[in-house]
Amino acid sequence: MIADKNKYNIEPLGDHDRAAFSCGNSSLDQYIRERASQDIKRGLASVFVITTKEAGKYEYVGVTLLGRMAVSEKYKGTGLGALTLMEALDKSVTAAKDVASWAVFVEAIDDNAADFYRKYGFIELPEDKRKLFLPMTTIAKLFAIQSTDQHDAGVECR
Repeated sequence: MIADKNKYNIEPLGDHDRAAFSCGNSSLDQYIRERASQDIKRGLASVFVITTKEAGKYEYVGVTLLGRMAVSEKYKGTGLGALTLMEALDKSVTAAKDVASWAVFVEAIDDNAADFYRKYGFIELPEDKRKLFLPMTTIAKLFAIQSTDQHDAGVECR
């Protein structure tokens, strides 16, 4: 599989956060963090990075923090958790039209909660598997599809 080039920027190494870089190989990590810029200045290497176009060149991007959600034990397994999440995502994507927000972010209280969010497409951060996010573009597509499906079924969309 080859990633879609239209979703990424490929650019020379510059003011990128090299300290946070980790590929799982300590010698490569150390090279990027400590020696790559020196090799570039000496003309010994050309180093490029790939960044997502969604986040652009911003060091920080706004996110919507999803607070704690819980369903009474009496109603577990009835789909109320999913309904609550979908309502929160719908409200988040609507608010993002007025307030800049790149993603919905959540800090799962335990591994079971993290699994719940993963089931709905949330992506874990490499440094902490209980911190997850779902890009607003993904959420917008989800609700655009749902709205179309509801419209096709003769249901009035809000």
